[in-house]
Amino acid sequence: MATEILLPKIGFSMTEAQIAEWLVEDGAQVAEGQPLFLLEADKSANEVEAPASGTLRIIAAPGETYEVGTVLGTIE
Repeated sequence: MATEILLPKIGFSMTEAQIAEWLVEDGAQVAEGQPLFLLEADKSANEVEAPASGTLRIIAAPGETYEVGTVLGTIE
């Protein structure tokens, strides 16, 4: 079963954020806790880690803005 990678809510008032860059390529093997992408919100950048181990499938494009809770990719 695939694990969804959701856009996390990092700040109290955060409602949306932009993916600055994926740090891992689509189809790559990732380990739980490994940084997956840089998230830019409220003038700060944060690394978001993999919630599980497996094969990364990217859905969301870098440079785009997404709402909190949006599925950005999956780990199979």
